[in-house]
Amino acid sequence: MNKIVIIIGLCFLFSKLEAQVKKDTIDVKYLEDQIYLSFTYNILTNKPNTITQNGFSGGVSIGFIKDLPINKKRTFGFGFGLGYNYDVYIQNLKIVQENQSTLFNIAQDYKINRFRLSRIEVPIELRWRNSTPQKYKFFRVYTGMKFSYVLLSKTKFADITETITTKNIPEFNKLQYGLTLAAGYGTWNLYIYYGLNSLFKEAQFEEGNLNLKDVTIGLKFYIM
Repeated sequence: MNKIVIIIGLCFLFSKLEAQVKKDTIDVKYLEDQIYLSFTYNILTNKPNTITQNGFSGGVSIGFIKDLPINKKRTFGFGFGLGYNYDVYIQNLKIVQENQSTLFNIAQDYKINRFRLSRIEVPIELRWRNSTPQKYKFFRVYTGMKFSYVLLSKTKFADITETITTKNIPEFNKLQYGLTLAAGYGTWNLYIYYGLNSLFKEAQFEEGNLNLKDVTIGLKFYIM
């Protein structure tokens, strides 16, 4: 409940900050350089039938995007950014290390089972918007790709007898990438990320390769 209140408070604050933006002169060569903040729900895809998600798997991203207009009206442009992303995946895939090997099994009778990823991200966007030098609220559709590099991976399993954690197992893909779409009006935008490559590499599960991918859906806020 506290997290929901904080998120609502942040969204209200960002809306107020954008509403307070004023300029003394008209800048016909304006840029849509923006700080962005997103809150998402994470969905694992391409998973075996035995792997299920439970609980709320969420994520947050924050960063900055540099705007490069490509037409005179500045309604089309490219965006190149840099940011930080933190995601949690709550599911029943138990990950442990034994004798310098990583084992992937289905967790049974557990209290906690999750993995977390901290990543540096580089979004690249093709941008359309109907903004003008005088209009700071406008419709937008931004689409493109996001490349991420895993700084830290951590798993945790706990039942009534033991707690097992791992950090930075080699099976996590360090480099991850996918397609993105952000569309909306003003500060509020629907955001979707569709992962193109697997979260894991050379991870053996049930006599096959574990090829989990992720899709994230949520809200993205742009603040000029």
